[in-house]
Amino acid sequence: MAGGGEEQRRSRAGRAITWPPRGAVRATGVTEHGSLSLAEKVRSWATAETGPGRLLPWVPVAFGAGIAVYFAADREPIPWVAAVTAVAFCAAAFAARRSRIFPLVVMLAALAAGFAAATLKTARVAHGVLARPMFSVTMKGFVETRDERERTDRFVLRVEEMESARGSQKLERVRLSVKKGTAPAVGSFVELKARLLPPLSPLRPGSYDFGRDMYFQGIGASGFVMGAIKTVEAPRSGGLYLRYAATMQGMRDAIDARIRSVVSGDNRAIATALLTGRRDAISAPVNDAMFISGLGHVLSISGYHMAVVAGVVFFAVRALLALFPALTVTFPIKKWSAAAAFAAALFYLLLSGAEVATQRSFFMTAVVLIAVMVDRRAITFRTLAVAAMIVLLIAPEALVHPSFQMSFAATLGLVALVQIGMPNLFASPDNSQVARAALWGGREITMLALASLVAGLATMPYAAFHFHRVTPYGVLANLAAMPVVSALVMPAGLLGILSMPFGLDGVFWRLMDVGIGWMIAVSQWVAALPGAIGQIASFGTGPLAVMSAGIILFALLRTPLRWAGAGLVTLATIVALMTPQPDMLVAADGSAVAVRGKDGRLRLMRTGKDAFLSREWLAADADGRKATDASLTEGVSCDDTGCVVQAADGSAVALTLKAEAFADDCTRATVIVTLRQPPVDCAALVLDQEMLRARGTLALRKGANGYTIIANRPRGVDRPWAPANRNDDASTPAGQPSRPAQPVDATPAESDLQPDD
Repeated sequence: MAGGGEEQRRSRAGRAITWPPRGAVRATGVTEHGSLSLAEKVRSWATAETGPGRLLPWVPVAFGAGIAVYFAADREPIPWVAAVTAVAFCAAAFAARRSRIFPLVVMLAALAAGFAAATLKTARVAHGVLARPMFSVTMKGFVETRDERERTDRFVLRVEEMESARGSQKLERVRLSVKKGTAPAVGSFVELKARLLPPLSPLRPGSYDFGRDMYFQGIGASGFVMGAIKTVEAPRSGGLYLRYAATMQGMRDAIDARIRSVVSGDNRAIATALLTGRRDAISAPVNDAMFISGLGHVLSISGYHMAVVAGVVFFAVRALLALFPALTVTFPIKKWSAAAAFAAALFYLLLSGAEVATQRSFFMTAVVLIAVMVDRRAITFRTLAVAAMIVLLIAPEALVHPSFQMSFAATLGLVALVQIGMPNLFASPDNSQVARAALWGGREITMLALASLVAGLATMPYAAFHFHRVTPYGVLANLAAMPVVSALVMPAGLLGILSMPFGLDGVFWRLMDVGIGWMIAVSQWVAALPGAIGQIASFGTGPLAVMSAGIILFALLRTPLRWAGAGLVTLATIVALMTPQPDMLVAADGSAVAVRGKDGRLRLMRTGKDAFLSREWLAADADGRKATDASLTEGVSCDDTGCVVQAADGSAVALTLKAEAFADDCTRATVIVTLRQPPVDCAALVLDQEMLRARGTLALRKGANGYTIIANRPRGVDRPWAPANRNDDASTPAGQPSRPAQPVDATPAESDLQPDD
């Protein structure tokens, strides 16, 4: 009774309690009554894991599982059926709240709710998607966003009028590339001509779906401007959102202009990225070095940046208020400081563009600050669970985005470190060596190293799946660079923004320049170390899902059952590393074919110079060659009618460009890829234009009975962002602007165009 009263007292005081109470279930499964059988141990551990206070962190896990089931569906669910099912399960959970099956019913209700949330979000954002390229389209519309890239600029046009030779269209938004420095101002109403392309489909079966990402952004096509962009009078107001977007873009441009006046090159681009979220202008070598070294997370505004901004404001305001004893004694200055930090974090969210990773970071930070304001423990699994639920409710599609997966995995690991690892690591204050090490900063260095290690391990499966690489020296790079970023770069950036109205910001941009220069130097040094580029061949979503389940189990469980999570991660890792790679890859437009040769490496036959596609194929094959490497075309024989190359088994694979080549290819080649109409008696396996249009990118594996074809869009799959039957229609349903003195040709050079990423 005394123990129970103590737990109740701690709960009322606003501090998180441990469930089960310490000592009730020991790690070895042995109680005061003696040894238990294995079944009894497992039963006691399971009872402890389902006790009071242990259910909430699992709700967003089940909610996310429901979203994952939605995206795995072959066809679009019926929205009202999904909604009614979710309501029914929620009602059942409420009715069973005093039953022993309550945890199970709650998880089922959360799963159904996640499925319904994703279904309803898709129905809400439904819009047209371009099905065929359009070569000359006249459009008028409002400019909603603008991005600066390394070689081109890009903007999103909210289409008001659209004319083409193909008739009326139903596109709402398009994303267009233009010559660098010619993108129109956000909020302006423009008229232009453009070439439009369908949203980029996955470059390999099972890889990231760019078209799905664009669909949930409301974008139905991408392309590039042809000729000049004219700013004309708008037929109506662009609305409140457009005025807000123009205001925020103006602030970003003003900050970038002040930074540009002092800092240049990649240092300027990174400084702008840290403060405004605009990171596309960073050069490729520096960007690659940052990600290879494990410092790439600095370039995307996420939890770290939001924590630094909120932390700096919190401690600065609290220190300022503490200078006045009357305020310290009379008023809750800690809560006032938390409120000021909340306002700063909200402003940072809006300034940076409110991307998914930034939203997650803001909600997590907001929950922590609100906990401070209401005298609750801040950094807990419950805090993370609330933040996850908020993000997934607002944007269910975030679940399948790498930024969400990596940021939440890293945060889950760090919260587990704070709640579990830190108390155990520093539980011996009487030890003189520990005290001496802490005095000299050993505690901080140890925690930084552990945080980098835990975050790196937690995000490794997702980096391997999406980017096909790991960062073996990530801890080293973070130890060398992050203290400078935290203590110099970010505080200087905040002070620079605050001092801009007074014209005193120059010195702070110079301080940022020094710190960023150090960070770049560290990233380049680490990236040049032997073995710094850890390449991983592609694997399926199955192993990734099992790894995710293992990470969640290991972090959230408290009893020895957590080691089941480590077992799942190990098993999934083995399966992922043993995944067989395809013997052939075919681009969705038939412009490129990769064939595995006798040496086990890919050979490329291609009609264009799509370096982005080549890089992705090579990275997914754990091949370190560059897209321009001469060995990629070794053994490839080409003429004006097509190309041919020898596969690993000695058979020929042909890329047929002209009809006259069929006479030879149909008799000599085993596989033919072509956009031409093949003869009906062709003996080869023909992958023609009809198949590529219907099924997208193809991967082929050679077996005893011939080739097995794995399609990006298998038969029967029909989703709004990738309709199954694309016909000849162009689409499928589903501030004051500034005026330039004269129109400027905005057509980007062909060599500068890259597929949207």
